[in-house]
Amino acid sequence: MQHFSATCPKGFEQLLQNELISLGAEVVSETVGSIRFQATLETVYKICFWTRIANKILLPLDDKPLKTDQDLYDVVYRLPWEEHLDANGSLWIQFAGTNRFIRDTQFGARKTKDAIVDRFRDQVGTRPGVEKVRPDLTVNVRLAKGRVAVAIDLTGESLHRRGYRLQQGTAPLKENLAAAILYRCGWPEIATRQGALLDPMCGSGTLLIEAAMMAANMAPGLGRSDFALLRWQGHDPGLWLQCQEQAQDSVRLDNIGEIRGYDISRQVVDIAEQNIARAGLARQVRVSVKPLAEFKKPTHTAINPGLIITNPPYGERLGEIQQLTVLYRLLGDRFKSEFEGWQAGVFTGNPDAGKFMGVRAHKKYKLFNGAIPAELLLFDLQPNQFIDAPPPDIILTAPNDPYKVTDGARMVMNRLQKNSKQLSKWRKNNEIECYRVYDADMPEYSAAIDVYSDYVHIQEYQAPKSVPEETAQARFNDIVAAVKQVFQPDIEKISLKQRRKNKGKQQYERADERAGRTFNVQESGAEFEINLWDYLDSGLFLDHRPVRNYIRQHAKDTKFLNLFCYTATASVHAALGGATETVSVDMSHTYLDWAKRNFALNNLRSAKHRFEQSDCFDWLQNCREGFDLILLDPPTFSNSKRMKETLDVQRDHVRLIKRCMELLSVGGTLIFSNNLRTFELDYAALERYSITDYHKPSLDPDFARNPKIHQCWLIRHGD
Repeated sequence: MQHFSATCPKGFEQLLQNELISLGAEVVSETVGSIRFQATLETVYKICFWTRIANKILLPLDDKPLKTDQDLYDVVYRLPWEEHLDANGSLWIQFAGTNRFIRDTQFGARKTKDAIVDRFRDQVGTRPGVEKVRPDLTVNVRLAKGRVAVAIDLTGESLHRRGYRLQQGTAPLKENLAAAILYRCGWPEIATRQGALLDPMCGSGTLLIEAAMMAANMAPGLGRSDFALLRWQGHDPGLWLQCQEQAQDSVRLDNIGEIRGYDISRQVVDIAEQNIARAGLARQVRVSVKPLAEFKKPTHTAINPGLIITNPPYGERLGEIQQLTVLYRLLGDRFKSEFEGWQAGVFTGNPDAGKFMGVRAHKKYKLFNGAIPAELLLFDLQPNQFIDAPPPDIILTAPNDPYKVTDGARMVMNRLQKNSKQLSKWRKNNEIECYRVYDADMPEYSAAIDVYSDYVHIQEYQAPKSVPEETAQARFNDIVAAVKQVFQPDIEKISLKQRRKNKGKQQYERADERAGRTFNVQESGAEFEINLWDYLDSGLFLDHRPVRNYIRQHAKDTKFLNLFCYTATASVHAALGGATETVSVDMSHTYLDWAKRNFALNNLRSAKHRFEQSDCFDWLQNCREGFDLILLDPPTFSNSKRMKETLDVQRDHVRLIKRCMELLSVGGTLIFSNNLRTFELDYAALERYSITDYHKPSLDPDFARNPKIHQCWLIRHGD
C-alpha cells in the first residue's frame, strides 16, 4: 500500500471520499479540494477508470518546509527520480505557488527541472529532456504556507475530460460537476429501478451522458485516450490491462430507463447528438428539438417515474432577467401539470429565480460552476410541495420615476443581491458597515457601488467612445434604479458621480447641491468623517481596510509615519493601536484639516500626533527622524504645481522605498502600496531588503472580485 492523493473541485470532497472508499482505498485525510489515501497500484488503476469526481491522482514524493530557492533545489534533488523516469525520457513540471524567494511559477519550475536534471547527470551520467506534450513524467510541485509538496501526476489531463465532449454549448457543465449534481439528486439509486431521466434544457448533453454512464455502469475513464501513468517507470502494463478489461466487462447497456433531452436550439441538439455518439450511448440517450412549453412525459412508450434534471440559463446578460422569471414559472408549471410523483433537480446560478417555479425545494446544495456561485435545488413533485408563485413583475415604479426598473436594472439588481448575500456573513462577523458591493461586475454597467452605513456611493467609470451618450445615461439610470430597489435608501443618501465628456478639467460632474455635507462611519472601533459629494473619493479608501487593520495590530509602542496620508485614517488606527507617536504628511491643507477632524472624532488630541503639510519628496529628504512603522501609499502620478517635480510611482518607487528604509528602524516594517494596475516592483534594485508580497492578505472579500485594485508589500531590513 502506498500513499496517494486525489484532487477535486471545492465542495466535492465528501463525494470523492465516498468514491475512493467504494473502490477499495483507505482514506487518510481530507483538505479543501484534496483527499489523501492509501491504496495498492491496482486500486489506483481502478480509481483512474472509475472516478467520476476527481480531477487528478497524484503520487506524493515529499513534503518539506521551504524558505529559499536553494531549499527547493535540495528537496527535489534528493528524490530518487531514476526510479520514476528513464534517463533518456522526457519530463514536464507543473509548479504552483510563490514566496519572496520564488517570485514566479516559471522560476520555480525551472529550479525544479534543474534539480532533477542534475540528479540524473550525477547518478547515471545523462539527463532527460523537457517536453510539454505527452511527457514521460509529469512532476507536480505546490508551494504553500512555507512548505513544498512534490508529487508525480499519474493522470495528466484532468480526469473530468472523458473524451466524448469535443463540442459544447454556450454554458457547459464540466463532466465531474454534472456527475456531482447527479449524485446529489440520488440518480444512481433511481437508475437501479430503471427510473427515467429527462432534461428539458439539455444543452450539449453533459448531464444526459453522465447519467447514462452511471446507469450503464460505464467507467468514465474508458473514453480517455491517454493517462500520464502509462509512461511512468512504476507502471505495470499487465495490471493496467486487467483493470481496463474488468471495466469494459462491467458495462451494462441493456435495461436502462428512458434518458431523454430536449432543447429549443437545433444547433445545440446537433452538438449533443455528436457528444452522445462519441460516448457510445446513441441507443441509450435520445435528444430532440422541443421548447420548454411542450415539455411533458413521453406517451408512446412505458416510462417509470424518475428524475428531471436541468441547468437553466443564469440570466446574466442584458434583457434576460424578465425572460428568466417567465422561464422558471413555465418550468414549475410543467413540473406540476405533468410530473407529479417525480423527483427534480434544478442547478442554477440564479437561486432567487427558483422562487418563481411555485414548488418548494426540500433540499439545497451550494456548488460552483467554475467561478460562478450556484445552487442545486431538489424538489419532490408532490401536491403538498406546490405553492403559489409570486407574480412575474413584483417590482413597481412610479410612472414619472427617471430610474425605472427595466430589464437591465433587473440584471443589476440580481447581481447586487447575489453579492450582498455572499458578503453578509463576513460583514456580520467583522462588523463591517462600509464596503464595496459592485465593481463593474458586468461590463455594460461599468460603475463602482460602495455602501457607507445607510448611504450608497455610485461612481460611474468612463464609457468607451463607441457607446452613445444616451446609452451610457440609460445604463447609469438602470444602476441607480437597482440600488434603490435593493438597498432602499432615501434618495438623499445616494451619491451619484458620473463621468462625462466634459471640456473642463473636472473629472466628475458635481452631483448636486449637497456639497459640504458629511456624516460619520465606524471601522474596527474607529470613527471617520465621510463626504460623498465634494470630491472624487469619500475620505476612506475601502480597499485598504486590511492594511489599516494590520497597522493597528502592529502599532503598539511604535513611532508611525504615514506618507501621502490623505485623511490620515491609517494614522488614526495606528494611534488607537498604541503608537507612541504618529506623523502624517500630505501636500493638501484640505486633507490635513480633514485628518485633524478624524483624530478629534476619536479623542486623539495628543501633541505627539503631528500633521506635516509638505511635498513628500522634500519632507523625506529633510527628515532626520527614525520610525518603526511606515506606510508609503503614493498616487500613481502627480504633477501638482506645488511639487518641485512630477511623481511617477513606477519610475520613482525605488528611491522612495530606499529613503524610507533609511528612516526605518531595525526590526521595523515599511508597508508599500499603490494602485497602478501595471506596476512591477523592482526586486533587483531592492534585493538588500526582505520583501513579502502582501497583496492577497490586503484584500478583503468585497474586493476579491477585483484583485488589481491595488498591490501591497511588507519591506524589512534583511538579516
